[in-house]
Amino acid sequence: MNRELSKTYEPQEVESRIYGMWERNGCFEGRRDPDKKPFTIVMPPPNVTGQLHMGHAMDCTMQDILIRFKRMEGYAALWVPGTDHAGIATQIKVEEALRTEEGLTRHDLGRDKFLERVWDWKAKYGGRIVEQQKKLGASCDWGRARFTMDDGLSAAVRHVFVEMYNKGLIYKGSRIINWCPHCTTALSDAEVEYKEKPGHFWHLKYPIKGEPGRYVIVATTRPETMLGDTGVAVNPNDDRYRDLVGKTCILPLMDKEIPIVADEYVDMEFGTGCVKMTPAHDPNDFEVGVRHNLESIRVLDDSGKINENGGKYQGMDRYEARKAIVADLDALGLLEKITEHTHNVGTCYRCGTDVEPLISAQWFVKMEPLAKEALRVVNDGEVKFVPDRFSKIYTNWMENVHDWCISRQLWWGHRIPAWTCDDCGRMTVSETDPTECDHCRSTHIHQEEDVLDTWFSSALWPFSTLGWPDENAEDYQYFYPTDVLVTAYDIIFFWVARMIFSGCEHTKKPPFHTVFIHGIIRDEKGRKMSKSLGNGIDPLVIAEQYGADALRFNLVTGNSPGNDMRFLPEKCEAMRNFANKIWNASRFLMMNLTIDKCELPSTLELEDKWILSKLNSVIPEITENMDKYELGVAAQKVYDFIWDSYCDWYIELCKSRLQGGDEAAKVQAQQVLCYVLTEMLKLLHPFMPFITEEIWQALPHEGEYLMLQKWPEYRAELSFPEEERAMELVMEAISAVRTRRAEMNVPPSKKARLTVVTDQTAVFELGIPFLKRLAYADAVEIVTEAPSDAGAMVSAVTHEARMFMPMSDLVDMEKEKARMEKELGKNKAELEKLETKLQNPGFINKAPANVVAAEQERAEKLKSLIAKLEEQLSAM
Repeated sequence: MNRELSKTYEPQEVESRIYGMWERNGCFEGRRDPDKKPFTIVMPPPNVTGQLHMGHAMDCTMQDILIRFKRMEGYAALWVPGTDHAGIATQIKVEEALRTEEGLTRHDLGRDKFLERVWDWKAKYGGRIVEQQKKLGASCDWGRARFTMDDGLSAAVRHVFVEMYNKGLIYKGSRIINWCPHCTTALSDAEVEYKEKPGHFWHLKYPIKGEPGRYVIVATTRPETMLGDTGVAVNPNDDRYRDLVGKTCILPLMDKEIPIVADEYVDMEFGTGCVKMTPAHDPNDFEVGVRHNLESIRVLDDSGKINENGGKYQGMDRYEARKAIVADLDALGLLEKITEHTHNVGTCYRCGTDVEPLISAQWFVKMEPLAKEALRVVNDGEVKFVPDRFSKIYTNWMENVHDWCISRQLWWGHRIPAWTCDDCGRMTVSETDPTECDHCRSTHIHQEEDVLDTWFSSALWPFSTLGWPDENAEDYQYFYPTDVLVTAYDIIFFWVARMIFSGCEHTKKPPFHTVFIHGIIRDEKGRKMSKSLGNGIDPLVIAEQYGADALRFNLVTGNSPGNDMRFLPEKCEAMRNFANKIWNASRFLMMNLTIDKCELPSTLELEDKWILSKLNSVIPEITENMDKYELGVAAQKVYDFIWDSYCDWYIELCKSRLQGGDEAAKVQAQQVLCYVLTEMLKLLHPFMPFITEEIWQALPHEGEYLMLQKWPEYRAELSFPEEERAMELVMEAISAVRTRRAEMNVPPSKKARLTVVTDQTAVFELGIPFLKRLAYADAVEIVTEAPSDAGAMVSAVTHEARMFMPMSDLVDMEKEKARMEKELGKNKAELEKLETKLQNPGFINKAPANVVAAEQERAEKLKSLIAKLEEQLSAM
């Protein structure tokens, strides 16, 4: 038999208890079942540096909604959780702690001791975000949780590196890369954020050798790089400089000769048509340098200071050197002019420092061969983006992709599995740590110091988490490819693209069929939430205050795929009110419940058929919205049905049966109320899992947990379109009468005779009991012609009926007249006082314009109110 619900809903007590029950009883486990179709989601792994923020909360909520929905639909649902080692972000955190707490650097400890500290840090903080996800109701299979540096995932990383190296898809070479002087590591193109900044063009004069007084003038935004210039390029078709090609000019300050070369790369229309070539510090110059055999001279060190190749400027910071160089050129008369120039400056996505392009020996993934299949699967629809517009961003990036720089000058991460021989100089690349050189068998070998970009391991996440590269791993065979990736649009390049080309290359299958993109959460002013703005809101504080269900429902309602949303904390209050509404409705039913089995009766009344038919119509609509990832629309439909149809209408329509003396009618009402509530709880469960499970457990039910119940389905035998329409005609009439009475301030206790004029007499005859009780009528008459004294009555109108009530039934005419005369007098006195104030020149001239305007507006409103009161009095 059912148990009672407490008087008020206490989410803090219920949520932890319910979650513990689910977890203890294995409700989240993804079970391989040959009779079921799998449905798999892999969680975008949050950083172990992390604390749950509102973006995580939304991402987590959406994945949980989908996995709960699919689990109830009968799929073998698996949601794989996990965390990311996060490379540079984690290393910086530990280095900061070392510096502030012990005054040490990682170099003081050495690599092995420092890595011990990072693993300690991960053990201490890595589980924090997991506990926070649990508080939100995440129904992940925690027994399958993975970490990107687990043994199994690390083995997959090595396997991929070695396989790609052997195929020629991974190579080491000196190339221009993006370098962060603050983080002292290489960055991939995707890790560079471009910001528009004000700058300058410095126009510099390079003397032509042997032609006194003749110069080539070059313009640069980075004068400090001129120390590494090894040539000047002009366009071969530029008549102005045709005679200079093959000659040399003198590099100022360094006093050395550099050649003038002709190359199609130079735009004759831009600037002077002469371009300084610094192959070690510019990707385009590097390509020109390769074509013309120009030397690459690097003049900046890893921390952004001028190195030993910079002559007297050695040791200066790049911006300090810039000032000194410009001043020296000016003193020599070699600074032609300086012009203002706004340009896009590459900055490090992690720390915001200006990125320096420089030549460096790094490891790269050859992207062109991988991009072909990754483009095909999206163009052919094997992988769909929701909304589709994001596929254009993906394909545009993939069509223009550069080789991916995968080496990072860090200690925390997957160390590159390559060993160089000190004797023969050749390289051994191996999945296991070798003890000797593959080529000369020398034991004098040393491993690469660098680690792999953190995205290299997370690119394998959808399959490495399921046991790959073991092709026979049961989880991999059953649950891969996964189904949906849920993520924000800001990591399409970082992560989504890399997972797609990695899946296609290594498993010969796309890693998922759908990429469900959501927007980012903004504050109430539309600003991105950030530490610097101090406008972040802790989701756990909100969950503690209003309940996790209220927070979840707030995050999904009004949310549409791909669009940013504003988070309004006060909206959580409305969602808590919704939770309380469901709780109170359920409690009301429980207090009137005598049945111990939830099944429909054999006979149904009009109002029963109405609610069942409404429910039956909304189920396929909600299911379709869920299948199309329109979670916000689905949530709104569930909300409207529960609040309006069930709580505000059906419970009221049932009360006379529930509280009457007819036992059979009482049981019949209970059965329908209980059935509809149970189905409603199932529809609401993916969105608000805690309160729905708690109520369901108190109702008569079969099975152990609501979260494992079958998702509601359309039932043809519960479709009653005619009865549904008939009931709604009566409800519209009730609403119209109640609205009219409210406008006249008539209390519900004041009953009135009601005459309904309609062609639908049979329908309204059935509705007389409801009209009496809910439209506060002491008698109801259904007629086809308006009464003769209709002109003197109060009326309300719907598209199928007109309702008339005698004025005398609604109000005591003399009392009402006296009340209105009193109100009229009060308003006239107020208007007179206001008009005197507005005729006072002192007020008009001295008061602020907005205050005067507000008082004038108030006067106009009073005049309008007085006119209406006079009109009503005249009619009476």
